Amino acid sequence: MGGLIPAELATIRERLEAFADDVFASLPRTDQRARGQCYLRGLMLDGRRKSIEPMAARLGEVHYQALHHFVTTSPWDWRPVRRRLAEVLVGALGSTAWVVDDTGFPKDGTCSVGVQRQYSGTLGKTANCQLGVSVNAVTEHASCPLDWRLFLPERWDRDAMAARRAACHLPDEVHHRPKWQLVLDVLDELAGWGLRPPVLLADSGYGEVGEFRAGLDARQTPYVVEVRADTSAYPEQVRPTIAPYRGRGRRPRPRYREAPSSLTELAMAAGQQACVELIWRRGSKGLQRGRFLRLRVRPAGVTPRRLARQDGRELPVRWLLVEWPVGKATPTKYWLANLPEATPLVELVRLARLRWRVEQDYRELKGALGLDHFEGRGWAGWHHHVTLVSVAHGFLTLERLRRPKPAASA
Repeated sequence: MGGLIPAELATIRERLEAFADDVFASLPRTDQRARGQCYLRGLMLDGRRKSIEPMAARLGEVHYQALHHFVTTSPWDWRPVRRRLAEVLVGALGSTAWVVDDTGFPKDGTCSVGVQRQYSGTLGKTANCQLGVSVNAVTEHASCPLDWRLFLPERWDRDAMAARRAACHLPDEVHHRPKWQLVLDVLDELAGWGLRPPVLLADSGYGEVGEFRAGLDARQTPYVVEVRADTSAYPEQVRPTIAPYRGRGRRPRPRYREAPSSLTELAMAAGQQACVELIWRRGSKGLQRGRFLRLRVRPAGVTPRRLARQDGRELPVRWLLVEWPVGKATPTKYWLANLPEATPLVELVRLARLRWRVEQDYRELKGALGLDHFEGRGWAGWHHHVTLVSVAHGFLTLERLRRPKPAASA
């Protein structure tokens, strides 16, 4: 999706200014709010690069240095801006779910905050990049980032990186945290703003982490998360047993004495005859069909078993959802969900497959709004830029909701 030509931007400018006045109300100075609106217009205007210098040239209304200072150096706090944007968009979207995502920001050189050679799913390879972690409100018709974290690799905690940390103005209290922990941090911040997900969706990079699922359970957050085929679990009916007491030492405690199975093994034991073929979505390109199997299982990885022992309880029962296309000898995708037992199969499937909406909207965030075009190196500049891109995307999302179009196909 391309940007807007000046005539198109002029037709929406009044609504954009009203929206920006609301979202930027926390900025203390009028010149900061004016620069914020200018940056939004620069992001929305058609143009190949959305870094500061070419945007300032296209706008013709602000000096490059003024715009550069606003984004990279000015001390305005991005958190209240994100909070207001999240409040507005969650209210407008009436979101079906929240989606966890991370995305790569390609970089040349080694000086940008958080940069290193690392794998990025969006880039599809290991590359020199930053990684941003986001939580997004999503429906089948729209999505919008609600909050962000910049992933800081472990090497950035080393003493040898002290000079680079200082050059990037990286706060002393900011250190490496796993991506799954950054998501829990985001959820805690959003909860502090009075916002909680109706259900959280994540790919296997997060879903396979037992600590992440346990963190969601502890926060009473409903989830449907993708997991790997080799994730271990027991069938629902398996219970811990107590070995006979031999009269010496401590009395035996309940234990799961059988070896757990992989999710593939559990699905194969149920067999293809247990699968249901259903239509899970009606898109602009026709009906979306699939064949699915669901089972009640007890996830049995290291973390679930450790927590069960600590609490003296059984492993919790979860939904296992499996996609098993016709003609395939084994399933192709697996999800775990802590949704109620009465949840309909089609609802589980719709939620499991809803991540496509965010993946599609990232084309606009990157291709049209320049999410990964920022050329600054500092901590505050990165956060300012992704916040402003999220505001621009949020406004355009609201504009589309005013004039609904047919839903795109997954």
